[in-house]
Amino acid sequence: MGFIMFFPLLFFALLLLPKYFTYQKSSYKTETGNSFFKTLFDKGNYGEFLTFSYLEKLKGYHKIMANLYIPKEDGTTTEVDVLMITEKGIFVFESKNYSGWIFGDEKNKTWTQSLPNKSKNRFFNPIWQNAGHISAVKKTLDSCDKCLFRSYIIFSERCTLKKIAVNSQDIKVIKRNELLKTIKKDLEHLQHILSKEEVDNLYLKLKSYACVDDAVKSAHIENIENLHLERR
Repeated sequence: MGFIMFFPLLFFALLLLPKYFTYQKSSYKTETGNSFFKTLFDKGNYGEFLTFSYLEKLKGYHKIMANLYIPKEDGTTTEVDVLMITEKGIFVFESKNYSGWIFGDEKNKTWTQSLPNKSKNRFFNPIWQNAGHISAVKKTLDSCDKCLFRSYIIFSERCTLKKIAVNSQDIKVIKRNELLKTIKKDLEHLQHILSKEEVDNLYLKLKSYACVDDAVKSAHIENIENLHLERR
């Protein structure tokens, strides 16, 4: 019996090891406080981690953050999945670790996920969602008049972006495997607007909204659940 159990355990270990080594090399744990298993076995966290680890491959001076709980004017918080501060501006990423076909328009309130079993799920426009994140970050960094913000909606490689309509130049809706190529191209065409010292200062100002305690996270989740009930 022990011999029979050995092979599934070995397979499981070999499957996890590459992901564990990637996690260990990343600064994701330091920025979020999320353990390896909390990262790997939470679909949302894992999608954010993959986006985070892709961004770490970029050259040039930058600071990457994740799971920022930014306060809003109504007293609640908005959660920024991933944010990168560079000398060329601030990039805000909304991670969607979805499968299936994705349909959406920048102007529409809801988008649609169509699954192979023919079922369809509607979800709030992630461009609007990320615009809310950016608005909250702007208010928090109100002293940064020259900051340039760009919005990236990152979908999993497991999905197909079937029909997506986006007209704004500072918004990108892409799959995760296109992230590095897309952001490198965008960075090539942007001018330096921040010094390294300014990048560091902005990072430090936002740092207090990372690695928050469970009470903040619970209140945030409760607020989201209430919003979902209101939208029905």
